[in-house]
Amino acid sequence: MSEHVIPGRTGGLITLGAADALWAGLTAHSTVPTASAAFTRSPADAPAGYVLLGGHVVATVKTGDGQWSVPEPEVRRAAAELNAVEMDRQDLVRIGPFRDGPKQEYNENTPLRWRRRIARELQEPDESERAARCDGGRPYHLAGIDWRRILVENTRDRTARTWWLPRAVVRLLDVAEHTETRWLKAARTCQASATVTEPPSHHRQARAADGPQTTSPDRPTAPLRPYNEELKGHRYSVLSRKPGTSRKVAGWTCAICRTAPAAVLDHCHEHGYVRAPVCHSCNTQERPDHLYSNDIRVANRYTRLFHTHTADWLCHWHRCPGCRTRTTLPLPHLAAWTAHIACRSLRPTHRDPSGSRGRKPCGALRVSWTGSHNAPGSCLLTVAVDLCPSGEHRVLAQVPYREAAERFRTWLAETAPAVAAAAGPDRLDGLPARSRPVIADTSGEGLALF
Repeated sequence: MSEHVIPGRTGGLITLGAADALWAGLTAHSTVPTASAAFTRSPADAPAGYVLLGGHVVATVKTGDGQWSVPEPEVRRAAAELNAVEMDRQDLVRIGPFRDGPKQEYNENTPLRWRRRIARELQEPDESERAARCDGGRPYHLAGIDWRRILVENTRDRTARTWWLPRAVVRLLDVAEHTETRWLKAARTCQASATVTEPPSHHRQARAADGPQTTSPDRPTAPLRPYNEELKGHRYSVLSRKPGTSRKVAGWTCAICRTAPAAVLDHCHEHGYVRAPVCHSCNTQERPDHLYSNDIRVANRYTRLFHTHTADWLCHWHRCPGCRTRTTLPLPHLAAWTAHIACRSLRPTHRDPSGSRGRKPCGALRVSWTGSHNAPGSCLLTVAVDLCPSGEHRVLAQVPYREAAERFRTWLAETAPAVAAAAGPDRLDGLPARSRPVIADTSGEGLALF
């Protein structure tokens, strides 16, 4: 949209209606679908002092005639940042439902975290009731993003639904949530300072008449700091009980993607050591897709873990002193690596149905194991292909744990020599010979892994 045709511009400010039109025009070709009423439709609230657009906060300003407006350059900057986001619609992250958390009171003036907001809307029993709520002004977008256009719902046996969003959008919404939290905290701090140092009321009234008012905080929020191994060697079972740990974690950027704010403290479930603070998206990407406690699917995301960003993920897993000293991976990750890398040549292929000359892997890859890492001599990995035309549940290979670990060490030295050079039994003194379980085992087969 050309700048000279925007109505309602005064001194760099544009009305909320004009901002909606500008936002829709600037983001029309974005890979992330946007809402057409990001400024005037709930959950946007001009009197709150800001509107979220992607991961950016746009301040709302009340002009002398009592009309709410926003700075046009901030709208354009937020649109440019959103247009730069690349989204893979096949790279999905599950966003719910998960185990029920503590119930919270809710009203129109209470901000909800975006996952809870989506869960609240999707749990409406009737589609018509949900649509009526949206038409009545209830939330229908998040940070200017029309999430319904990219939401994926999976249903198993018509009994349980799961909700999924593209990973890029999950990271964007996590950044928006973090930005909003910092903004509100800074606004409260500024308001408290102004209450102490505010001059008499007639001076405030005189200053108010001089120009537009804004409720945005005067000083910027504290920037996130990169993670520099501050928690190296700490036990998760000890650190997770210390007060203030969650607040400390939220002050770091994700140690893997280095862009989104950290939200959880990732740790090794086999040895109990803290790895690093990570965002929800990276934590979900790392988590194995378990069918049962000792059976996982080898999904497409393992291509990213062991191909696209191999060195980063291997370095992250080896932040655990136990895995680094033994030059291995936690059993679920080692099993996935064995199926995805070591047994790749054994997987059947068939002609691509799209008509191209290439061939594609057949069926769904799955790996299971008996025993645990605590008894490596009796632990056996079984790699199989489900739903294969040549034979359902076809077993490709059975690999002993020790052989899989030795194959991984050889591959690690070739693929990520810097990570391999920092590993080995001589790299750490005093490592416990017998690791203590972090989570109680419920299967009787060793430690509960994930």
